[in-house]
Amino acid sequence: MVLSNLSIPLLGIVDTAVMGHLPSAEYVGAVAVGGLIFNFIFWGLRFLRMGTTGITAQAFGTGDIDEVRASLIRALLISVALAVIILALQNLIAWVSFTLIDGSLRVESLATIYFSTRIWSTPASLANLVVIGWFIGLQNTKIPLILLLVSNGCNILLDLLFVLVFEMDIHGIALATVIAEYLGLIIGIGLIYRAGFRHPSSWRWTTIAAPGKITHMLTINRHIFVRTLCLILVFAFFTAQSAKQGDVILAANAALLNFYTLMAYGLDGIAYAAEALIGKTIGSRNRTGLKASVKACAQWSTAIALLFCSAYAAFGVNLIGLMTTISAVAHAAQTYLPWAVIAPIISAPSFLLDGIFIGATRGREMQNSMIFAAALIFIPSWHALQPYGNHGLWGAFMLFMVARGISMAWLYRRIASDPMDVNP
Repeated sequence: MVLSNLSIPLLGIVDTAVMGHLPSAEYVGAVAVGGLIFNFIFWGLRFLRMGTTGITAQAFGTGDIDEVRASLIRALLISVALAVIILALQNLIAWVSFTLIDGSLRVESLATIYFSTRIWSTPASLANLVVIGWFIGLQNTKIPLILLLVSNGCNILLDLLFVLVFEMDIHGIALATVIAEYLGLIIGIGLIYRAGFRHPSSWRWTTIAAPGKITHMLTINRHIFVRTLCLILVFAFFTAQSAKQGDVILAANAALLNFYTLMAYGLDGIAYAAEALIGKTIGSRNRTGLKASVKACAQWSTAIALLFCSAYAAFGVNLIGLMTTISAVAHAAQTYLPWAVIAPIISAPSFLLDGIFIGATRGREMQNSMIFAAALIFIPSWHALQPYGNHGLWGAFMLFMVARGISMAWLYRRIASDPMDVNP
């Protein structure tokens, strides 16, 4: 899962690199702003993956294959409904987004082109979240690897083709994503059909539409949605404050956020493993396996975080050079590079605990810890550190991640003391 996850932020790095080699920082800023809007939408709806993984893993642990299948259909139906709503409200979403993100007129103009094209990937993007979450819940990490590598690999190749060969600039970046998402969904549907033969059962509507099961899924998803919404608001606020400091700082922070995103998806690979392992051990009532899984995942998470810290310290300047040839942007990114170097080890505990909480379907605890860190730590810290400019913004963000880890570790005691309690 670590390898497959790393293909996701690699796509963002390629987007930034392709735009960063065009003659203006405005292209990089436009991708950052446009990408932020879709991060807000798709990250905000990541409960489709998280909730599906936890519920599927627990059903798989108990051997209830009917419920395993039903959890997939329920989540897909929810994803279709949400996609229809988003497409219907796309003009309103664009207006609100560009009003809140106060970028330059040129950046907003380019970002609008990106948004109006990429929005049509929404149905496939949401369905892909469900498909990946379902296979992770089945302890199958090979298929998510295939889906992500094929989809993101196609996206990268189309980026290069559309921009460098056909000179479609920002429209080409967005169109490449749309095509790649639908390709991934087509492959995913075929692999679901194939998986049905390995886990024979029936597709019973009475099981799918069971009121208690639907309520359980919606409750878990609601808590995860609020948690993720708070996280996205922090990133949105970060980007908005970057934009207020000018196009160069916006572009520099966009480049450094690619460092953070790369690290985040690497650590998420371990968190995904934790989700599946914790969910299965809770479903099978295996307390010994639960403790062993937590210990193993913690060791791997720490090792990967340290690896990222070392890589960024050694090669960060070179990576910035690959992402942009605009000297002002590169210089600014190098100035704030130390924040990207320390971010992995600071963030690792919260990423791991996310996986543990999802596997245990403890959505409420995830929600409460995120609200605490965002409202009571990040915003006050940013306000206090404003005199330090962009360093203050990064400092507040790091304090936010520290608060997440500490608050979740404190709440983890409840899971450790009664791990078989799976109330949402």
